[in-house]
Amino acid sequence: MRPVWHNFISALGRLPKDEIEDLFSRGTNYLRDAGVYFRQYSNDPAPERDWPFSHVPVIIHEKEWFSICDGLAQRADLLEHVMADLYGPAELVRGGHLPAELVARNPRWLRSMVGITPASGHFLHLVAFEISRNPDGTWFVLGDRTQAPSGAGFALENRMATSRIFQDPFPRANIHRLAGFFRAFRAALDGQAGAAGRRAAILTPGPGNDTYFEHTYIARYLGMALLEGEDMIVHDGQLKVRTVEGLEPLGALWRRLDSEFADPLELDESSYLGTPGLVQALRLGTLSMVNALGAGVLEMRALEAFLPRISEVLTGQSLKLPNIATWWCGTESEREHVRKNTSEMMIGHALASDLPFEMGATTAPGGDFRESAQPSIDAWIEAEGGNLVAQELVTLSTTPAWENGRLVPRPMTVRVTAARTPSGWTFMPGGYARIGASNDLSALAMQRGGTVADVWIMGDAPVAAESMLGASESLSPRSGALPARAAENLFWLGRYVERFEGAVRLLRAYHLRLAETGDRKDPRLLELAKFMEALAIDITAPVPKALNDLLGSARNCAGKVRDRFSIDGWNALSDLAQTLSAICGSTRAGDGAAHEMGVLLRKVTGFSGLVQENMYRSIGWRFLAFGRALERADALSSILATFCDADQPQGSLDIALELGDALMTHRQRYPIEASRGSVVDLLALDPNNPRAVVFQLVEMHELSSMLPGNAAPGRPSALTRAVMPIETRLKTIDPGALSTKAIRALRRDLANLSNLLSTLYLR
Repeated sequence: MRPVWHNFISALGRLPKDEIEDLFSRGTNYLRDAGVYFRQYSNDPAPERDWPFSHVPVIIHEKEWFSICDGLAQRADLLEHVMADLYGPAELVRGGHLPAELVARNPRWLRSMVGITPASGHFLHLVAFEISRNPDGTWFVLGDRTQAPSGAGFALENRMATSRIFQDPFPRANIHRLAGFFRAFRAALDGQAGAAGRRAAILTPGPGNDTYFEHTYIARYLGMALLEGEDMIVHDGQLKVRTVEGLEPLGALWRRLDSEFADPLELDESSYLGTPGLVQALRLGTLSMVNALGAGVLEMRALEAFLPRISEVLTGQSLKLPNIATWWCGTESEREHVRKNTSEMMIGHALASDLPFEMGATTAPGGDFRESAQPSIDAWIEAEGGNLVAQELVTLSTTPAWENGRLVPRPMTVRVTAARTPSGWTFMPGGYARIGASNDLSALAMQRGGTVADVWIMGDAPVAAESMLGASESLSPRSGALPARAAENLFWLGRYVERFEGAVRLLRAYHLRLAETGDRKDPRLLELAKFMEALAIDITAPVPKALNDLLGSARNCAGKVRDRFSIDGWNALSDLAQTLSAICGSTRAGDGAAHEMGVLLRKVTGFSGLVQENMYRSIGWRFLAFGRALERADALSSILATFCDADQPQGSLDIALELGDALMTHRQRYPIEASRGSVVDLLALDPNNPRAVVFQLVEMHELSSMLPGNAAPGRPSALTRAVMPIETRLKTIDPGALSTKAIRALRRDLANLSNLLSTLYLR
């Protein structure tokens, strides 16, 4: 056991097993409650999986860590030099230090980027390294991550989880904090943004990406906008964000999207993820990119065969931290060496970027093929030598992992993240390690059952406390414009949730009356069925597919603005989805279905209340609240136009009151049986009824006055001017004058409001 582990293992060994399990469950529960997940590639319709957390941290002494960082800083500078050469003078290829075919055939080398000097003066700003330790204690590099390195956000969550488990002052006081790294990186990003008024933002491929949770978490943590390609436009050579207040310039973009998808005009024309003209903005020097487009070329396995020599050529120094021994099979001498040592190597594609033990390696330990129809390894090497690379079969150092109530040794790798700052490279002190599910190296990958652990960099004495707020920073809030896409998703989230609630209320009303009469031909049931059929709600199923569709649409909208959505709100929406999924196979009609609808109703109103009470009153909340009010006004208008019509069967007015959640209020306010006048008065015109149509118009008036476009004193925006006459008409009309025809006209006015809002803010 290494000395740095002694105190930790001794403290853990003094605890009963049941207490250890209880402590570890705290970390698991935290991650689940925080909604931390990773997206597993599969045909499963719900590929989100719980974060595979390994509860025992990896512990490294700070002196050893500083030595690692020194070696990796040298490597990061070397990769910067290589990148500058590959997109500049190409001296490495010209001098024979790097085969031309490895560059020219690499799909991640982007010809469009040749000759473009980054605005910041550097190609690389954030680099990650996958490292491991030999059994003799020396460290080596397994692979470099320069394209769009992940792991930093998950490292934060790993640290939060372990802080829930190990709450004693020791050893936490001696563990280096992570916040200082992120503060320095954010400051560097803000510095790259350049001129005042130009901001830094994060570019994500969107919710379908396997690390999307990390993108949203980092955006919240750093207080930066999370954008997709469609959020931006290149205008007059400058990258700008489409916001609800118009176009706003960006100065720096932290790219979490693979380079080739960033610009369909000059790169992959089939990409729907990028922004047309992005390369031109880089060419003009109006945008700084983290990392520069084309940085993925540095991740190819074959480069590791040449880096040791390249380091000596470019810097005159040997690598302080060696990489895994690698042989490119493009020459006869290398091929012959690989043939003789196949059993001690893993062979894969030269241009691949995955690590040797991951799924891309074609051979397995021992020199056997892994899922390949090749005739023999020798024949394969001879036929495709230039396309292949061999890497030594390494034995990774192990770390303790908790499995089935005991500590067991498991192979591990550590991901080290470095960020460029004005004073040089700064390193995140620990945070992220991958732990194998078994001694099989391929089991390190999360897709194959591997887990992830926190990494503690341990000092001999307490370390200084760190936070995201530097000593010289003010406490003034960071403001940010709302992208039009985010506003659109929040607006429709409000509408879809309200629409889902309305569908649940309709189904409950139907099944309560079915339980009462047992006759589906009851006139009230026929009218309810007809009303729901117009809304595409299939009444033949106790739990119609329409409910899944509506809730799925709501979750889709929420997922696209997850960086602006509270954890509690997301969890409440997820809990609602799980409840709906649990009852979807139900065949109980009547009272049973009514009960299940009641459960859904309580959960969806709980979600709405949570959002209403807890969400910060930002401009995003205003769009969500406007959508909710608009949908509620329209739905209630539709109910009034249908169930308050003179041709409706007896009992229809009670249905309207029930759907409007106003049965008890009506009994208290009107000492008479429900009449059309009393129902219309309460559900349409009563300004004190929070579900009344006029109440929604008052709210929309207030919300619209707080949206962009009201800057001129005394001159309301176009949206406010459209709301005001509808509100005034409802405030002054007599219940008897609000006919069915007038209510239908009101619905048309509400639809026009929706169209106007979209035209003004969402396009």
